[in-house]
Amino acid sequence: MIYTELYITEEPSEAMNYHHEVRQVQSASKKKILHETPIRSQDIFKTLPDQQRPIRVVLTYGVAGVGKTFLVQKFTLDWAEGLENQDISAVILLSFRELNLVRNQQYSLLELLIFFHPTLHRVTAEKLIVCKLLFILDGLDESRFLLDFTNSKLVSDVTQKSTISELLSNLIEGNLLPSALIWITSRPAAVHQIAPTCLDRMTEVRGFTDAQKEEYFRRRFRNKELSSRIISHLKTSRSLYIMCGIPVYCWITATVLEHMLTTEESAELPKTLTDMYSHFLLVQTKKKQKYHEGQEMRRIELTRTDREVLLKLGRLAFEHLQKKNILFYQEDLEQCGLDVTEASVYSGVCTEIFKRESVIFQKPVYCFVHLSIQEFLAAIYMFHCYTNRKTEVLQEFFTEDDKGNKISLEDISSLEDFLSRAVEEYLLIPNSHLELFVRFLNGLSMKSNQRLLGGLLGQTESSPEIIQRVINKLKVISCQGKCPDRCINILHCLLENNDLSVLQEMQDFLKSDNKSETELSGIQCSALAYILQMSEEVLDELDLAKYKTSEDGRWRLVPAIVNFRKARLHDVFVFGGSIGSLAIALTANPSHLTELHLSSVSLGEYAEDLFTHLGHPNCRLETLRSVN
Repeated sequence: MIYTELYITEEPSEAMNYHHEVRQVQSASKKKILHETPIRSQDIFKTLPDQQRPIRVVLTYGVAGVGKTFLVQKFTLDWAEGLENQDISAVILLSFRELNLVRNQQYSLLELLIFFHPTLHRVTAEKLIVCKLLFILDGLDESRFLLDFTNSKLVSDVTQKSTISELLSNLIEGNLLPSALIWITSRPAAVHQIAPTCLDRMTEVRGFTDAQKEEYFRRRFRNKELSSRIISHLKTSRSLYIMCGIPVYCWITATVLEHMLTTEESAELPKTLTDMYSHFLLVQTKKKQKYHEGQEMRRIELTRTDREVLLKLGRLAFEHLQKKNILFYQEDLEQCGLDVTEASVYSGVCTEIFKRESVIFQKPVYCFVHLSIQEFLAAIYMFHCYTNRKTEVLQEFFTEDDKGNKISLEDISSLEDFLSRAVEEYLLIPNSHLELFVRFLNGLSMKSNQRLLGGLLGQTESSPEIIQRVINKLKVISCQGKCPDRCINILHCLLENNDLSVLQEMQDFLKSDNKSETELSGIQCSALAYILQMSEEVLDELDLAKYKTSEDGRWRLVPAIVNFRKARLHDVFVFGGSIGSLAIALTANPSHLTELHLSSVSLGEYAEDLFTHLGHPNCRLETLRSVN
């Protein structure tokens, strides 16, 4: 087994609520561990030498598929086999995906435990109080109810009936069973549901290091030549290699590349995320079909039933992605026209992309094997709706432009209008949960992926001239008034369209000797900000006054300050309070910014927030100067 790394961290930045998980994987991939302590999962409740108070409540966070539940299972197995933590009397797992099923009912804590774990039926209230218990609350991000630490009624008796939310909040706060240990796992976006005052320790699961990525592929394939070719190919694409920090993505990648290198050696290997996921869907389809010996499969050939099931799954993925749900129940499937009694829902082409789990009442819970699979199928469904002019779906998604004008279907009649409007819609929403979705939409416009996915997408033109119009339109999308950090995703959309020109221009720009004479466009500034952000080394100084660009360009450069020790911001409005680029730089983990100069900088209503961020545990700022 290869275990993902676990680190004790400070309170995470609130900005993580607004960063797509792919961006967090990118940030983690270049972290130098400076002020953090690695820890084994078995030691998660043990105090460090410099700590006084005991550790009672721990929250472990990490992106989807990074290995949180796996660490919990390892801890539990070691305890059950008598290897570790034998002072604990019982480990009690309560997953939020199961708690959702009884969220509207009332129980006492004792009743709730017996309900989920019938083997505890002989445990009395008196015995419960004296035992040393560990409660594992797994998957906070999957909860469909909120924990209220402000207005929740006091519950201190294990036989007192209350709502699930009140029971859990009182358990976490220590009003119920104050001697019990609590371990909560969550994706980053849900972390702030837990009041910081309730937590004794926060830990982060980082995913695979570069060395562990290579170890994974070498262990997966005994054929050394095959594993070396896979590793070599992944290193040619930074985005693919970074994504392999997520163990589930390593599995997706291994599945695709093993198939292609052993059965279709002449095929061009995937270079973008959309390429990889299109081939993954193709591989799953091939598992169901029979071929003549030696026949190569270069597109998905689906039965009518399988096509309908995949599009219905796409609809489920799309509708719940907008709601930020990653877990589905029978009623959710039925609303999308999926008949849960039919084997086709969880067999055939769906075996590796959609999971069915039986929980209490033998009531099934469904989910995609990874969030990115949900995002990919959602994009397929949306593209299908565009090509088939499903006006109701399009009208619900494309509501109005940034000026508040209602968008008509005539405004999205061409492919370039459809894709640019999708990106603009993403930039308008208050968080970034559609970031990969719009990348996939752009990648699906490529002829190679349309050929692979066959009849799923519908008929659309994808000539080089049309794709060039798509690229040209993306390059001129305005980011004025929108979060500049998220405008970098336009660059990723260009990369999914196989357009490397802007990225190459900025790499050449950094090598040039006449930087002050070169005028930069808005999209070039976003590309430059991305390159500077992702530099392996922490850079010395960012001075916006040295760049010849528009106000929009300076705006787009601000996100780069996260990777600088000094920053001189000039003639720019610093966006977004706790979610803006300045907030991210001040509260990043680790934060590098020690010196900040603000010249003709407008903070607007966020001036007070700046001083709040200066008190964040991660902030290392030593010098702050402001000149108007």
